[in-house]
Amino acid sequence: MLKRPKLNSLQKKIAVFLLLPLTIALLGLGFFGFFFAKEVMLNEWREAAILKLQRAAHHIDMRLQAPIDWMEMFHRTGRLEDNDAQQWILDELRQMPGVLNVALTWLDPRHMSVPGFTGHGGMMDRQPGSGMSMRMMRFEQARIADVSPPTYNALTGEQSVTLTSQLNDERGETLGILTVAISFEYIMQDILNLSWWQSDTAYLVDRHGRILSQTVRAPLTRKRLGETGDPLELELLLDIQKNSHGTILGPGHPPEMVWGYYHIEEAPWTIVLFASGKRVLAPILTFRLYYGIAALLSILVLIGFIRFMVGRSVKSIAELSRAAEGVAVGDYRTLDEAGSDEIGQLVRSFNTMVEGLKERDLIVDTFGRYMDPDIARQLMQRPESLRMGGEKREVAILMSDLRHFTPICETRRPEEIIRILNRYLSAVIPIIQEHHGIIVDFFGDGILAFFDPLDGPVEPSARHAAACAVEMQEAMTALNRDASRLGLPELHMGIGLHAGEVVVGNIGSEARAKYGIVGAPVNLTQRIQSEALPGQVVCSDAIGRYIFADHRPVTMVAVKLKGVTNPVNVSVIHQATS
Repeated sequence: MLKRPKLNSLQKKIAVFLLLPLTIALLGLGFFGFFFAKEVMLNEWREAAILKLQRAAHHIDMRLQAPIDWMEMFHRTGRLEDNDAQQWILDELRQMPGVLNVALTWLDPRHMSVPGFTGHGGMMDRQPGSGMSMRMMRFEQARIADVSPPTYNALTGEQSVTLTSQLNDERGETLGILTVAISFEYIMQDILNLSWWQSDTAYLVDRHGRILSQTVRAPLTRKRLGETGDPLELELLLDIQKNSHGTILGPGHPPEMVWGYYHIEEAPWTIVLFASGKRVLAPILTFRLYYGIAALLSILVLIGFIRFMVGRSVKSIAELSRAAEGVAVGDYRTLDEAGSDEIGQLVRSFNTMVEGLKERDLIVDTFGRYMDPDIARQLMQRPESLRMGGEKREVAILMSDLRHFTPICETRRPEEIIRILNRYLSAVIPIIQEHHGIIVDFFGDGILAFFDPLDGPVEPSARHAAACAVEMQEAMTALNRDASRLGLPELHMGIGLHAGEVVVGNIGSEARAKYGIVGAPVNLTQRIQSEALPGQVVCSDAIGRYIFADHRPVTMVAVKLKGVTNPVNVSVIHQATS
């Protein structure tokens, strides 16, 4: 009887439990990877095709947009008594590049003066400066009614596209028609020079599938998509009528054909690009041939790695595993660094990570989450910053609060209130941190922060506080611009600034403390903040004397603050505009 092999070494276990499943996995991966890579490449083609088509559509839209803008300008003159403006617009239309003809036809011929005009029914075809004039009719409504497909213009000897605008009275009845003929060659000029228009297969079609233009590589005998009864082309035509852009894959693996299309906004046309599936997937089809060889070589390399490297690495990996489990429970002991290979580098990286986690936890425990890490490291170098209590020094203080937020809270669900507050705080907290501010606390919708000069003068901190407050108000203006689109209320904030001598340090107990400030200037800052109207930044003279060179006060006034004996001079240094 054959004995069952004993798996008494890591090499044997890896060979059985890793190498064998890995071999099977590689075979499966080759199969599924091919289909995955196929989808990736097809998606890349889709994205590239849409970008190409979007750019081409933009070129056509730009060529059509200019005359359409002038026609819409003409529409806005319908109620004017004087027709000089209308005449000038029509003259400008004729002089635009690519415009072949401009015609204004009134259905009532009595509104055209007889001398100087040719044509029928009031058609106007005046050359600028010719001296001819026309009595215009007033109209109430106008719109671009139609963009024609390219047709041969016998007068100019080239294909042209006609923009037609109906001029209606207040009852919607048509009074006149304005038509502008544009050279089709001029419209197509930009995309005809695109490199992919010269090398790929593409069509410009109308909403019915009629081919208006095509690339050099496209079959010359085609007149309409779907004329051969091809199911894929018929599906494409249906999709074009439903969506503004998209792609369609034909049947098969790889698909026989792939199609992309993009609508033109200013005309009822669509640009269609298609390619052979084999051409798109050529790289992955070639790669499939080499995958088996690469998989076999990978297995051989893995066998060598298992044989020669696992034994030396197992011990270090086990130590790292135990140390990682210790980190999860707060044990930040480092490992002995040994060796210069990848395992040694991994150990050093682990030790670096542990030191970083230890420092981060110390910063969070001592100074809170919302302090700039650079400031926290400076404070950690000062032993007194880590002790309970604090020291007196002059700092700049900022206090902000949302105005009229209570009515918002009364009409919204708690989840919505949290979402609104988080959106607001996400906008202003980074600004405070960028200006080296230290956030002491959040109280409802208010923020208390200070700017600590440490051992330096308070002037730079005062300038940081003022710049921070102004930037916070500008951020609120930007936030409110998107509020209605998101279905959220607009928020308005008042900010107060003051500077004075406070106690800076750790406040609380040994079990729980926070780094903050205490003193009368904090209360005074709160009073100054209460004077700020929505969108204002208000500061005391203690801040103003440092910043007026950079922030000219809008108003200055002496106010009587609650709980303060003498009037306090305050200045409005910023007023947000909606």
